[in-house]
Amino acid sequence: MACVGIGNQAAWDLRQFEKTGLARFVAFCDTDMGAAHTQPVLKDYPDVPRFQDFRKMFDEKANDIDAVLVGTPDHSHFPVTMMALGLGKHVYVEKPMARTFQEVELMMKAARKNPKLVTQMGNQGHSEGNYFQFKAWKEAGIIKDVTAITAHMNSARRWHGWKTDITTFPAGEPIPSTLDWDTWHGVVKEHDYNHDYINGQWRCWFDFGMGALGDWGAHLIDTAHQFLELGLPTEVSMLKAEGHNRFFYPQSSTILFRFPKRGDMPACDITWYDGINNLPPLPEGYASSATTADNTIPPPGGVAAKPVRLQPGKIIYGKDLTFKGGSHGSTLSIIPEAKAKDMASKLPVVPASPSNHHANFLKACMGEEQTRSPFEVAGPLSQVFCLGVIAQMLNTSIQFDPAKKRITNNKMADGLLKGAPPRKGWEQYYKV
Repeated sequence: MACVGIGNQAAWDLRQFEKTGLARFVAFCDTDMGAAHTQPVLKDYPDVPRFQDFRKMFDEKANDIDAVLVGTPDHSHFPVTMMALGLGKHVYVEKPMARTFQEVELMMKAARKNPKLVTQMGNQGHSEGNYFQFKAWKEAGIIKDVTAITAHMNSARRWHGWKTDITTFPAGEPIPSTLDWDTWHGVVKEHDYNHDYINGQWRCWFDFGMGALGDWGAHLIDTAHQFLELGLPTEVSMLKAEGHNRFFYPQSSTILFRFPKRGDMPACDITWYDGINNLPPLPEGYASSATTADNTIPPPGGVAAKPVRLQPGKIIYGKDLTFKGGSHGSTLSIIPEAKAKDMASKLPVVPASPSNHHANFLKACMGEEQTRSPFEVAGPLSQVFCLGVIAQMLNTSIQFDPAKKRITNNKMADGLLKGAPPRKGWEQYYKV
């Protein structure tokens, strides 16, 4: 296994692969091998070859590599993944898959071109309890006729409190001597270096990251999206964009996604809430649920008068039942509690997960399992986030044609499906 990115989230992924006992690391790549966050891994693996440019790594070590971890910022998932797939390597890429709709489309196409290659997006909860529970409850008819889903992430984000009347990107600063700033950009146009672009700060900016939606959407709506077969929406509308500007994400966003009827399943709306005080309306019985993990929950039936904190979570509204859930792999509960007691004897047995997300990927590479978040599953989910980000960026409502994969009511928004042309010298990754 080669690891592109060895600090922060990538370091955590690397350790999870290490714990499986199934991976042997043969190459490490990071654009800043001198950064503090890369040192623990380098200290523990002093003999693994090191690179700062993934292209050079593949040029020198491709024959030694079976699989690749891509744990880089959102904007550089795409070129690393495309090069790895083109060389016949299995790929585990952190979520979201990529930054633009077209990039995700090309990644799915590249994976389909070589079906023997294993792919997995790193929404690790997709191999835990909620995945198996949602699947079992859907198949047993417990979760059915879902018409509305609320997903909320109301914790503080890195850009909260920034001045939103910004008119230019931050002023340039000296580039750290250990950082390959040119390669860090990948396909994206070059910016003057600023410390607020690196070490997770990239998530704040439209040019580099996918904001709260791209970060947490894959942990909140992933199972509903897959098992309710939601696919792509026909409409995405910004209902709130507090502190909107054209450089970084709003302080608070409320986004409505409308999905059409699928077979015998009714049309379904997902309403996304982010921002500390941008709380969703809560159904009766929410606060009394046994899965409540916070003592500052609003009273049943509505939001409290003063701001409170909610754990990231979701509320799923079916015809007969309402479900409350948290993030990642946390399981759903039926609310209100009295209804949960009535249903207790009717619930199916939920199987335990045979492997965590990282072991699932490696076992799939060895032909023993199938990945639970392959590109064919994770791709459309990531494209939902891409459409949401376009609506955020323009602070508008868009009409989308899922068959033609075009935005039909806004020419500028339609152009953002593809995004800006890649930097000179990076065009080859857009060819499958």
